[in-house]
Amino acid sequence: QVQLVESGGGLVQAGGSLRLSCAASGRTVTNYAMAWLRQAPGKEREFVAATSWSGITYSAASVKGRFTISTDNAKNTVYLQMNNLKPEDTAVYYCAASKVLFTNTRDYWGQGTQVTVSS
Repeated sequence: QVQLVESGGGLVQAGGSLRLSCAASGRTVTNYAMAWLRQAPGKEREFVAATSWSGITYSAASVKGRFTISTDNAKNTVYLQMNNLKPEDTAVYYCAASKVLFTNTRDYWGQGTQVTVSS
């Protein structure tokens, strides 16, 4: 069993930055790859970025160059550094764990954290 708790969301002006955190717990958490996904109002949930605990990462084209995913293995925490935020980044951001890195199947989800970008 893996538990995921997100934090760090909030309201920010366009062009600003936020850092989201996902605290992961559970005996086997490091056996899972970690990802951030988001869901805007009226839209389907979409992939943002993913990482292994060994540092292999990839991200969606829409956020490349602006968002960076990283891990602190000592704290079992995954971060999403978001820079140059745009109003279209407004969404609930979810942390998720999956058995493999390159997949659309997520085995565990956090509760989500709201990010709102004002223009």
